[in-house]
Amino acid sequence: MVHPPRLGLRENAAQFTLLVIVNALVGGMVGQQQTTLPLLAEQVFSLTGYSYVFAYVAAFGISKAASNYVAGVLSDRHGRKPVLLTGWILGLPVPLLIMWAPSWEWIIVANVLLGINQGLAWSTTVTMKIDLVGPRQRGLAMGLNEAAGYLAVSLTSLAAGMLAAQYGLRPAPFLLGVAYAVLALVIVTLLVHETRGHVALEAPSGRANLSNTAIIADVTWRHPALSSASVAGMANNLNFGLSWGVFPLLFAGAGLSLGQIGLLVALYPLVWGLGQLAAGWISDHIGRKPLVVGGMALQAGAPAVIAWSEGMGGWVAGTILLGLGSAMVYPALLAVIGDVADPAWRGRAVGVYRVWRDLGYTAGALLGGLAADALGLHSAVWAAAVLSGLVTALVAYRLTESHPGLP
Repeated sequence: MVHPPRLGLRENAAQFTLLVIVNALVGGMVGQQQTTLPLLAEQVFSLTGYSYVFAYVAAFGISKAASNYVAGVLSDRHGRKPVLLTGWILGLPVPLLIMWAPSWEWIIVANVLLGINQGLAWSTTVTMKIDLVGPRQRGLAMGLNEAAGYLAVSLTSLAAGMLAAQYGLRPAPFLLGVAYAVLALVIVTLLVHETRGHVALEAPSGRANLSNTAIIADVTWRHPALSSASVAGMANNLNFGLSWGVFPLLFAGAGLSLGQIGLLVALYPLVWGLGQLAAGWISDHIGRKPLVVGGMALQAGAPAVIAWSEGMGGWVAGTILLGLGSAMVYPALLAVIGDVADPAWRGRAVGVYRVWRDLGYTAGALLGGLAADALGLHSAVWAAAVLSGLVTALVAYRLTESHPGLP
């Protein structure tokens, strides 16, 4: 018997849970390489220029950003499930390419595919969860979604570091990615249902007929809440990109073991993931803006703590602060998009927001690589702290509260 669609987290618990699992697998695809790729660049491919080493992060960010918008357009036009399935089909070759790469260029190609996988799959699971729950529990839903993804990043980073320490940098850590991709393809193909039918249950906002150009303008600069979310998201992922490329090399240069580096790299998404379980719920009760501004302020201070510190204690403290800042920001920003965007163009709004947010990976890679080549790794981290502080001030001034139940 087919039941008519209903809105709500409890009403759609089974499908919501499946999508949480799928998003955890999406996060795991990133986690498999966070600890290992910077070390692979130095120890296997003998690369020395930081700008070239971080090219894989830039390639990932550009392809993910572009794929986010494509995912939004296609999911609004053709449905969510086909886009999600395509993302996983394109993700399957990623770990295989890294395992067998004869040159660094293969790693860059693998990260282009990884970016497409993340853009299509993660963006679409976000949109599908917003479809299912409706406006009342939007923050909680986004907190659960993002927590699953970043806890998987953390745990997989830790597991990959342990596998690399025991069995070498290749191929063992990347067997995790093969398993994740196969499992996700099975779940999406056989168990996940289309959610676009739930959109008709939400009341339209009165702005249902916006063109693609108008949506891009709103999310990029015109609408104060939507555009502020884009700027804050970009700054957040600049820090994430920096932690991905710079931090492992900074810690390795200080003499830390592969296991210690894996622990520090895993700690950031662990705190980020766990914190989002509470942050999304809190944003449903006190509003989105306090979480966003407070989280960005922590993200400005955390890189300064890491750059200033000279030992494990300071690096752990800075990493925890960075994770807490990201945890406060991430679900609140997605809730802002869900609050403001009309259901008719929700997928495209999520896509445009994630374009700008995920260009932060590229900005982090470019900033990190150029600053590290010119001035050293510590200078790259200080530059991120200054830039995050400027973004915090801008967002505090411009972001308007979007929660439908708050003034």
